[in-house]
Amino acid sequence: MNGRLREKTVLITGGGQGIGKAAALAFAKEGAQVAVCGRDSANLGAVAAELRALGAKVVAESCDVTDEGQVGEFIAAVLREFGAIDVLINNAGVLGPRSELAKVAAADWEGTIRANLTGPFLMTREVLRASMLKRERGVVINVSSGQGRKGTAGWGPYAASKYGLEGLNQVWADETRGAGIRFYSVSPGPTATAMRAAAAPDEDPKTIKSPGVVAQAFVELSLEDCGIPTGSVLRLDPAGKILC
Repeated sequence: MNGRLREKTVLITGGGQGIGKAAALAFAKEGAQVAVCGRDSANLGAVAAELRALGAKVVAESCDVTDEGQVGEFIAAVLREFGAIDVLINNAGVLGPRSELAKVAAADWEGTIRANLTGPFLMTREVLRASMLKRERGVVINVSSGQGRKGTAGWGPYAASKYGLEGLNQVWADETRGAGIRFYSVSPGPTATAMRAAAAPDEDPKTIKSPGVVAQAFVELSLEDCGIPTGSVLRLDPAGKILC
């Protein structure tokens, strides 16, 4: 398969739907080998079939990114199949409870933090250890949110988790500076996904960007000649243009 990312391997968490699925398809069309994980095996199976129809080599397995053991097992399976991981997209996440912080149960708070912050930490740490630091190359894209830069009422656990992800991205970038690895935090903005529909049920999805537009931005960030410095905090305009 030809393409700008031929023989590169991309690992996408939350790859069974929405932005994750769109990213998997976009990278496959660029010639990449694709590893996707998520918690819905039926969705993953359907995505894997679409990827193989495009001619891509695929690893698709169920994995809870908050479970250290499952993360390790999934990354080991990817490396057995492909030998290396060139791009990691930390896309998996949850909306969490939408209520005033004073009314949020501790279990709901902890679940949101684990999915949106601990998961990316575990996945990134293991990918760095197992592949990127050894090869001194790689790109990590953390999918953030405008709530990670300005929290608003009713978004407490989600906003806190995304603020944490922004900080985590900066620390990773600083600790790996000079190691040939690039870290990006990307706020896609309003995107027509199931999570967005749950957050804004009265919004017309036709008025906001598609997941495919976001996926193309991820592809551009993964190219060797991207030129955007590691640690950059990025957002996408309504057309999907990358804004620093």
